[in-house]
Amino acid sequence: MSDRSTHWDHVYATKGEAEVSWFQKNPVISLEMIRAVSPNHDAAIIDIGGGASRLVDALLQNGYRDVTVLDLSANALDVAKKRLGGAASMVDWIVADATTWQPAKTYDVWHDRAAFHFLTDPRDRAAYVERLRSAVAPGGHVIIATFAPDGPEKCSGLPVQRHDSASLAAELGREFELVETRREMHHTPWDSTQAFQFSRFRRRSS
Repeated sequence: MSDRSTHWDHVYATKGEAEVSWFQKNPVISLEMIRAVSPNHDAAIIDIGGGASRLVDALLQNGYRDVTVLDLSANALDVAKKRLGGAASMVDWIVADATTWQPAKTYDVWHDRAAFHFLTDPRDRAAYVERLRSAVAPGGHVIIATFAPDGPEKCSGLPVQRHDSASLAAELGREFELVETRREMHHTPWDSTQAFQFSRFRRRSS
């Protein structure tokens, strides 16, 4: 087990779902962006670092039928599975590190809210992008949300790498075209605010 997975397993073993700063009851922007690019409910969607996020609930409720959630922490995924009950069987759950995982299929939508910004080592970011390139189909979309440049410098006791759409575009490379960027002031469960930015990219077909 890696240091990263040990950290996140401990977080989800010791804190409730709504006791972490990134908790969202309604993942509005994520869902809006996914709907914008994938009106087809057969689209293959993967949520990277999805953990206990309620995005998976929202996707199933909106009729999406090919949903995968990947996270370092088995404990985090267990929270989501228990919350979904029988509907959990409709989801492909993967316990893996997005920097070392070997994708077995391609996806129409790669979504990541608050995972990529924990990759402070350029080598880890390069490894993540390598997996992303092998997993996202041509014409597919990538949605990444990170702390904005004026957002927190740490989260869950760990340093983060803050981004704007330009720095994300540089990480992904020229084959990914920036389509949309949005800013969000996220309200934590204890009513502080954190500046996030969401960027949506389309993988060029050629």
